[in-house]
Parts: sequence; C-alpha cells; structure tokens
Amino acid sequence: MSSTNNPPQQMSKSIKFLFGGSAGMGATFFVQPLDLVKNRMQLSGMGGGEKQYKTSFHALTTILKNEGLSGIYTGLSAGLLRQATYTTTRLGIYSSLFDMFSKDGKPPNFITKALIGVTAGGIGAFVGTPAEVALIRMTADGRLPAAERRGYKNVFNALGRIISEEGLFTLWRGCIPTVGRAMVVNAAQLASYSQAKQILISTSYFSEGLFLHFVASMISGLITTAASMPVDIAKTRIQNMKMIDGKPEFKGAFDVLSKVIRQEGFFSLWKGFTPYYARLGPHTVLTFIFLEQMNKMYKLYVLGDSSGGGGL
Repeated sequence: MSSTNNPPQQMSKSIKFLFGGSAGMGATFFVQPLDLVKNRMQLSGMGGGEKQYKTSFHALTTILKNEGLSGIYTGLSAGLLRQATYTTTRLGIYSSLFDMFSKDGKPPNFITKALIGVTAGGIGAFVGTPAEVALIRMTADGRLPAAERRGYKNVFNALGRIISEEGLFTLWRGCIPTVGRAMVVNAAQLASYSQAKQILISTSYFSEGLFLHFVASMISGLITTAASMPVDIAKTRIQNMKMIDGKPEFKGAFDVLSKVIRQEGFFSLWKGFTPYYARLGPHTVLTFIFLEQMNKMYKLYVLGDSSGGGGL
C-alpha cells in the first residue's frame, strides 16, 4: 500500500534550536565589524562629552587606524556566544510555536506571529544577556584611554572577571531593556519576515527561493531597525556604564533615554542607524537564508520531504 498520502515528518525541536543558533553564528562572522561600529557610535558623546565619531565611516576608519584590522573583530567570541545562546533560544522557540499555531498547513495570522516573536525574543534575551554584557564591554574597550580599558582577553575571560570583580548578577545588568529590545526586535523581525514572504509570494512576482528570502529579510531588517533603536541605545549604555562614587551612571532605561534626549537631542535615539541597519539587514538576511537552507536540506535529505520550503 502506498504511503504517499502520509503527512511529512516534522523536524525535532532540538534540530530547530541547533539550526537557529548555527544560522545566527554564521551570520555573525560577516557582520561583527558593523556591530562594533554601532556600539561605538551609541557610546560616542555619552555623558554629554564630545562626540568621538562624526559618522559611521569616520568611526570605522578611526578604529582601523588606531586598532588595526583585527580591531574591527574585537568581541567576536562574545558575539558568537551571544548567538549560541540568544539566537538558538529565540529561533528554536519561534519555529516550534510557529508550527504549533499553524492549522491545516496555513501559517498563523500576523498578530499571532508577533506574539510568538515577543515570547521567543524575551526568553532568548534573558538567556543571552551575559554574553550581551560581555560583547558590549569588549567592543567598547578600544574607545577608552589605555589606563581605563578592561582588557578582556575573550568572552570567557570577560564573564569570569565580571563575576569575580562585580558579582554574578552583573551578568544580567541591563536585562530589562535587553529583554524589552528583544521583544520589539522579534515582534518586528520574525513577524514582518514571515508576513513579507507571504505578501511577496502572493504578488506572483516571487517564488520560494534565495531571492525571496533576501528581499523579505531586507524589508524585515528596515522595520526592525526603526522600531528597536531607542531601546537598543538604552541597553548599550546601561551595560557599559561604570559606578561613579559607588552609584551607577543611570537609574534605568528611561533615565538613559531622557538624558540622551536632553543632552544630545531627540534624533540621537537613532544614533548609529546606518551601521545598525547595515548590520541588522545583512545579519537578518544571512541568518534567515542560512536557516531556510539548513531546514530545506534537512527536510529533503533526512525527512524525505521534497516540498521545497524552508519552513519559517
């Protein structure tokens, strides 16, 4: 008796988590320099001081001049650990919930996608905050005078020193804005990516494949950048702040935002927009392309499903 009418096998949750993290780590190799520039731009002018960098290009050339070619990859180990924790969790949870809420082969509606994204992002961000703190500090170090630099050798050295010098819970400093940012990013990024794919396919100008994934990813990256930058700048400054006379520089995310607006102007909340989008756009593109291709290959060669879709 033929089994052609049997429903195709489903990917296991562990594979979804593995592919999610692997896709994010692969993308990070390409965009780490842009993450470094974005963080430096967001910290430039902190505390009302003189801005170190006039533009993103000025920041990149200054870093290359002062720190060399290897300097633009400062914090790569922390960036990879962040993807291994944050992205593994968020994409694994998102893919699992996406399948759970799909009915009769039809994907969930946009509101459900956004709520799934918020849930996945919030949980992923909590898991990934320690690596995020290490990443912010490592990428920010080169902007400081030599005597004030923390000098972390790698992400594990950073995590160990933070625990021994400042306490375990410092690893979750800025956790609330980090989780808040992740909820905004994932609601915007994951939901808009899925929705953009649906809309583009419905125009009949696009079919399932790399070009569709690229265009949907760039649309998703633009929406996500505009929505998440104010929260991101608050997160970056809180995680990099130092204690002054025993007191933290900022009381919380709203304190950061009010000081930025008051001292640097309203549009400084989108400071570093170009490197942020230049990083988030390609990172979104590469992450989703890697993920879609891994899903597609696994379905084809392991599960024997030749339907062609990557499944996100």
